[in-house]
Parts: sequence; structure tokens; C-alpha cells
Amino acid sequence: MKFRKLFAIPLVALILTTAAYAAPVSVDYDHSINFNQLKTYSWQTVHTTDPLWDKRVKDAVNHELTARGWTEVPSGGDVQIAAIEKTSLHQEYDTYYDGFGGRRWGGGMGLSTTSLDSYKVGTLFVNMFEGSQQLIWKATSSATLTGNPDKNEKKLDKDVHDMFKHFPTKTHA
Repeated sequence: MKFRKLFAIPLVALILTTAAYAAPVSVDYDHSINFNQLKTYSWQTVHTTDPLWDKRVKDAVNHELTARGWTEVPSGGDVQIAAIEKTSLHQEYDTYYDGFGGRRWGGGMGLSTTSLDSYKVGTLFVNMFEGSQQLIWKATSSATLTGNPDKNEKKLDKDVHDMFKHFPTKTHA
């Protein structure tokens, strides 16, 4: 019995840690739309903070929609797609203790060090409009960005895949 507990605790910790570092993806849609009747799309806009990423975002979305039987047309598609990426700088304070002092040992002798860590978070918004006005589907994904463009591109592909994992949506009608 102790043997099981010995492995269960690290396994649960690993699962929770993995979930904490997964990119949060959120999807919502108009439940009255029958997405199975829609098969073509046109790009309304693609805008990222880095012009090199415009094509990467478009390619990732095109790949997912093509895999689901949708066809891109230059204009007049069943839906219009807009993809916008925003990047923000997040800051976090981290405090480290040297192990001495604190309430347990009577306090007063330990040292602490506080540092300010900065990191970039990119959020991708992908929206589908019927016509050019009515929002019918939207997805967002946020992820911490690294200094390595290859890693960021792999994250982009995975996040866009997660956005379209259950697409086309099932209608409730």
C-alpha cells in the first residue's frame, strides 16, 4: 500500500504541473449556427505584432480548416476569418529564502531575496463571421513566449490545433 502512495503523489504532482503550463485555449460559438452547412472561408484580416508571424498564423489556421474539409476562397466565403495576435509583458515577483529563520526557528537570522521576473505572453484571437458582421465562432489562446522562434512556432501549431479540436461544432438544434 505504501508503494502505491509513493508513486501516486509524484504522478498527481506531474499531472497538475503539466496542466498548469498548458496554454489556455478558449472556444465559444453561436449554438444556432449549423456549421456542417458551411464549407468555404475567406480571410478578412491577419495581424500580429511581428509581420513574419502573419503567414505562420494563416498557415496554421488553413491547415486545420483544410483538414476538416473546408476550402479557402479569395472572397465571398461562407465565413470571414480574422486572426489577431497581441503580446504583453507580464511581471512576477519571486522570493527565495535561505532556509534559516522564519517562524519555525524563532525568526531573525534568515535571509530572503526577491527578484522581478519579466516574460512575454502572446494571445491569439481567431474569429469567424457570417457575412462580415455576425460573430459565429471565436477562439483565444495564450502562451508564454520564448526567445526561440522555432519553439514559439511549435506552440502556435499546437494551440491552433487545440482551438479547432472539436470543429465543426455540434449544433444543439
